[in-house]
Amino acid sequence: MLNIGGLHQGVVIDHIPAGGAMRIYEYLNLEDLDASVAIIKNASSKKMGKKDIIKIEGPITIDLDTLGVLYPNITINIIEEDEIVEKRGLRLPERVTNIIRCKNPRCITSIEQELPHIFRLADPTTGAYRCIYCDQRFRMK
Repeated sequence: MLNIGGLHQGVVIDHIPAGGAMRIYEYLNLEDLDASVAIIKNASSKKMGKKDIIKIEGPITIDLDTLGVLYPNITINIIEEDEIVEKRGLRLPERVTNIIRCKNPRCITSIEQELPHIFRLADPTTGAYRCIYCDQRFRMK
């Protein structure tokens, strides 16, 4: 049983903007994970006012850096033996597939529905990505 107060082993995704936890839950397909997952919404935060937190019990093999496309200020805490053994920010991945969708109605992905939505990192300082098919710019606000 997952203890909301702490984890023996797992991952805590912290500093998610309030209301963003469900979006991350869907992008990571956490419903398919054979582990306990706790979502804490609108937790008090000195830095952010309100924030969401996701706690995942047990070892996971998900590439969490892809979340940097959505929310670059998230922090990842790796928990082992009830202790935080690693605390890190996210690195923006050079390329992401099916995390964001191209909004350009003329893009080939609008016509060819089965094509993956692939974006490359165009500007690491602003977090801007561009569609590899039509060069449409994407940047999370």
